[in-house]
Amino acid sequence: MPKELPGFYYDAEKNRYFPIKGPIPGSASSHSQLKPNHKHQQENNQQSEPRRKETKTANLLQLRELFGNVLSFKRSKYNFQREYQKTQASQPVIWKYKSIEKIGYGALEQFHIDMQTPEGQYETDCLLVGHMSGFLSLCEVAQVGKHFDCVVECVPDPIWPLEKQPVCMKPPTHLWMPGAPFLMNSTVSCIKAVGKRAPHTDDVGSSSQHALISTLGSETSGGCLYIMKPNEPRTFEAASLNCTIWTAECHPDGSQAVIGTNRGAALINLETGALSWLCHSKSDIFSQQFNQSGNVVLCGFRNGAIVTVDVRQRQQELPGPIPTHQIPFSSNTGHNHSSRNVQKRTKAWFKLKGSIHPSSTIFMPSSISSLVSLQTDDQYFVASSMDGSIKLYDHRLIQRGAIQSYEGHVNSHTRIQLGVDPSERLVMSGGEDGKVRIWSIKTGELLFGTKVSNSAPTTVCWPGTGTDLKGTSELRHRYDEDLYKQNHSWGAWLGSDEGLFYIHDS
Repeated sequence: MPKELPGFYYDAEKNRYFPIKGPIPGSASSHSQLKPNHKHQQENNQQSEPRRKETKTANLLQLRELFGNVLSFKRSKYNFQREYQKTQASQPVIWKYKSIEKIGYGALEQFHIDMQTPEGQYETDCLLVGHMSGFLSLCEVAQVGKHFDCVVECVPDPIWPLEKQPVCMKPPTHLWMPGAPFLMNSTVSCIKAVGKRAPHTDDVGSSSQHALISTLGSETSGGCLYIMKPNEPRTFEAASLNCTIWTAECHPDGSQAVIGTNRGAALINLETGALSWLCHSKSDIFSQQFNQSGNVVLCGFRNGAIVTVDVRQRQQELPGPIPTHQIPFSSNTGHNHSSRNVQKRTKAWFKLKGSIHPSSTIFMPSSISSLVSLQTDDQYFVASSMDGSIKLYDHRLIQRGAIQSYEGHVNSHTRIQLGVDPSERLVMSGGEDGKVRIWSIKTGELLFGTKVSNSAPTTVCWPGTGTDLKGTSELRHRYDEDLYKQNHSWGAWLGSDEGLFYIHDS
């Protein structure tokens, strides 16, 4: 009987051995040889960010000339403007500003203001920056600073793409930061643009010239809410509370603001400073968003709940005792946790008081990090949680769960802000891995992802959002027209502990 040789078989007629093609079934040696390669491939997949397959702009333009705005590929139809925008978003340019490095950014917001100078009135853009240390800086966004006497000029340096392409290396405008910033009572937790009508001013309709600022509070004092006029600049204290203020959101008409605290949500009249509680809870509120009508506000809680609160009926106006709600935690909220935590949460109840909609309450796997309502259709909102989940929800189908997911986000415990572009087709977020990522809101496709910082870019400001055009088709039409201009059609500010960044289309 011929001796068996591993990897070969014996042919009796030809009286010789022949190699067996492919791995031997059940062979431990072949399995051990394939395993390191698979592991190496898995490591490479983790290191490399999934990227959209690059499409040359010239090819898209050529197809539009041949077929118009509706393009056909493999029995599917695509809109040229959306595909063109995705192509731009997948190849952005990123800049980092000098002279303002190693500053913790708690909040960012850009404003368009009218300035009075001895030479006359002129319009300019300014960036209001809130620092973790409690400082508040007003920076002029211009090639030549005119507003401040004593300033620090901040010049942008390109950091992406790594290869210097002359076409996309036209730098954005400089920043002019005053030498003496404002000192607030504690960390600046939120900056928002005031709505259509700003308090403490005679300029009705000058929404872009006023800012809503909240401070977190400290061990010795609670958080405060301020109104600021950047064109002067002056601050007015609207309210002072004996609790922590995590976030704030301005009502669309500019007369009221809602705040999220460690005790619940409260509504503040910005004219009188009168405060009325909307709901009480033992779980902190980290994020809030008004809908387009201003009748309800979304509140994102530390325990992962997203609650819809009716602001038209305050607790003082409710007859009898304040209604108490006990909402069971969803069984799918702990899918990333241990089985013991899942069993504990499924048996627990979320208790809160106020005028809320229990049937509209949903839960995410971890603490809510950010909420963004889409104003072109306010039935939709994007939410992120601290386990790295980013989801798109529809109020009409809220109990069915998310209708879209955005994969690749990295977060474990940080409050990271989401940014949505003015056309509401792109969503952007930084991650704890220092990367900035851009997704398509409609398809969930990851268009771009690269590392820009050694710390998480936690704050995002996408200028152009929050304008009076939101909620109408006029904004998207105007945005689509800007796509083909020589200037950048979109751009956003990013802030991390390492510095300030600006990202725009190529």
